[in-house]
Order: sequence, then C-alpha cells, then structure tokens
Amino acid sequence: MPMIFVAYLLAYLDRINIGYAQLQMKTALDFSDAVYGFGAGLFFLSYLLLEVPSNMLFERFGARMAIMRIMVLWGITSAAMMFVQTPMQFYGLRFLLGVFEAGMFPGILLYLTYWFPSARRGKATGLFLFSLPVAGVIGGPLSGWIMTHFDGVSGLGGWQWLFLLEGLPSIVFGAVWYFVAANGPKDAKWLSSQEKRLVTEALEADGPVSSAHGGFREAFKNPRVYLLGLIFFTNFCGVYTFSFWLPTIVKIDGRQ
Repeated sequence: MPMIFVAYLLAYLDRINIGYAQLQMKTALDFSDAVYGFGAGLFFLSYLLLEVPSNMLFERFGARMAIMRIMVLWGITSAAMMFVQTPMQFYGLRFLLGVFEAGMFPGILLYLTYWFPSARRGKATGLFLFSLPVAGVIGGPLSGWIMTHFDGVSGLGGWQWLFLLEGLPSIVFGAVWYFVAANGPKDAKWLSSQEKRLVTEALEADGPVSSAHGGFREAFKNPRVYLLGLIFFTNFCGVYTFSFWLPTIVKIDGRQ
C-alpha cells in the first residue's frame, strides 16, 4: 500500500501542477485563459479513450511492467512541459500526459483485486484514494516554493523548474516500482510461504473474479453504469475546476 499511495500521489501532483505553473506560464508564453483551459482539459480526452486499452495491457504484462511504463512515460511527458513555447506544443503534451496516465487508476483498482478479498478491498481502496487530498496539501506549498525560489535559475522560469522537478520523481519511482513491487502475492519476495498461502486462500474463498473483457458489451447495457458515470463526471467537474483555477483565484484575491 505505501508503494501504491506514493505512485498515485505523484500521478495526481503531475496532473494538477499546471494550475500553479500557469500563473507564470501564461504571461511568459502569452497564453490566454482559453488556451490554458483547453490544454488543461485535453488531458481528460485521451485519458478517457485509453483507460480500457491500458488496463488490458496491465493484465497482459503484469503490474511491475505496466506501472513502470506508465510512470516513466508520464514523468518524461510532465518534465517535457518545460520546453513548451506554443499552444500546439502545450495541447500535444497535455494530450500525451492523458495517454500515459490513463492506465494508472483502473490499473491500481485491478491490482488491488490481486491482493485483497472483497471484504477488505474497500479499506484498501480508501487508503489508495487518500493520496489525492495529500497531493493537494503537498502540491500547493511545494509548487509555490519551486516557482518562487527557482525563477531565473540557469535562465529558466519558475514554471519550467516546476515541471522538471515534479516530473523527475515519477521517472525514478517508476524504476523503483519495477524492482521492488510484485505482480501478485505469489511473486512477493517479502512474504513467507505461509503468508502467500494465507493470501491465496483468502482470495480463492471470494470465488473467481468475473472477466472484464467478457462483460464489456454488457456494461454498456447496464443503466447503473451510466448513473455511476454521471455521478463520477459531476463530482470531478467540480474537483478539477477547483484544482486548475484555485491558484488564479487565490492570486486575484490576494491582490485585492
């Protein structure tokens, strides 16, 4: 769980740091609010399109390879934001960030089913999602400190250092994940034979998990899917509007 917690904390941090970077980025690159808003939102288009395919790759190649690939590629993309000069470059990198991050959330939910029986999975999921508010608490002060203290260092703006310094940890942690994490209980070197047996027995007592691939068409016929999707959509419209524009609101209010 600590590995999963840190991984998603870094994912959310790299996803929303654009809200802080744009305080300097828009002025430096002469971007309008429309350019910024459209680019920030493009992330979700590619994220939506690639979630299911990415999760299929997760199941095929295993958690170690899948999470390593996701984290390294999104870390590179996030760090590359420091080189943006035009709106099209901004749009392209935000779209790619969504492509590479798409498998993270559904992949972790799938990964939890490899370790926790249904009776304990809710608690594990809650601990995993607790990384989101923690990322928000850490992200603001950290981003502000980087932009203030690194602005002008080596001829780079504070917003450029922000993308670089917050993108690199994802690349490093992706490599650490590959060598430390396990695809499942049977591959975990830190578990004894007895502990592996206990985990396996608990999962088997749950019964087989139905295949996501076999029920894909049926999911689109189930009205509960659309209801839950609507709830999720409206919830995150508020969450990400707040995340992307709060730094601007705070800055304007501070001036007043």
